[in-house]
Amino acid sequence: MDNTRMYADSAAAVPSPAPLPTADPAPSAPTPATATPTTATPTTATPTSSRRRLLWHLGEMAVAMVAGMLLLGPLWDLAGTALGVDDALARPEVAALVMATNMTVGMTVWMRYRAHHWRGVVEMAAAMYVPFLLLLVPFWTGLLDGDELLLGGHLLMVPAMVLVAVRHRHEASAPVRRHRVVVALAHRWPAGLALLMTVDMWVDPSVLSPWTMLVLPGGYLLIGMARRTLGGRGVLATQLAGLAVWVTLTLVAVMVGGRTADWLVAFGWLAHAGWDLAHHRGRVVPRGYAEFCVVLDVALAAVMVLAILTTDA
Repeated sequence: MDNTRMYADSAAAVPSPAPLPTADPAPSAPTPATATPTTATPTTATPTSSRRRLLWHLGEMAVAMVAGMLLLGPLWDLAGTALGVDDALARPEVAALVMATNMTVGMTVWMRYRAHHWRGVVEMAAAMYVPFLLLLVPFWTGLLDGDELLLGGHLLMVPAMVLVAVRHRHEASAPVRRHRVVVALAHRWPAGLALLMTVDMWVDPSVLSPWTMLVLPGGYLLIGMARRTLGGRGVLATQLAGLAVWVTLTLVAVMVGGRTADWLVAFGWLAHAGWDLAHHRGRVVPRGYAEFCVVLDVALAAVMVLAILTTDA
């Protein structure tokens, strides 16, 4: 997200996936009387920056595909139940195409936001469907079972996505108009992704295992070590203190069990939202990670409270 582009209909900076074209007029050719030796300035990206943009683009596609599955998956379930076609949707070949559709929708929305041309979007959509379509004949003839169909389709999808991304890596951005509200919502994508991850839990709320609370402080320690941000004054001591608190809370919840344990787990996740807010300035973890965690922690805590209140003691 290092490059940004300004759009005429919005004063907000919008990320752009490709090198930006310049609007400066080309300099006139120097005359013999005024020509002076100049050092050539490279106009193309270095191989390292090009690879970085390519990997970043592929990572964005993966996140967008997951978001599409998380958002649209429950809707397919509800539609299947309402229309009485649950059995048809459960068939492996239908499930594979539904999954490809969900991923394509998420990918298309994000690629258009990132100002990719429609030809690149269409080719990336083909990378979602073609692997599954190629395996349908072996599946129908009995050479593959349902699990092998889904696994093989996903494995073939990876090189297909890479080929499309490499093919369009030097393509200039397409002209795209978007409202300020759309730009603002896109900048809050970590919060949106966190909400998407809890959509299905609101349909069937439940309480997580107490052991899941160990992930809460562990994530900050692992990321801090990877980013080498634990060396400041008191930073490591603070993270270890947080680890001790949630480990103690986990052990107490495991020992007491029952409804008390459920409330402790819900409280532990909700309390960690405050920990996320305290780290939102990016000292230990990136701001996006802290934003994602605070929304996820609050949403999961709310789901668990709902499960406790709607379940008999």
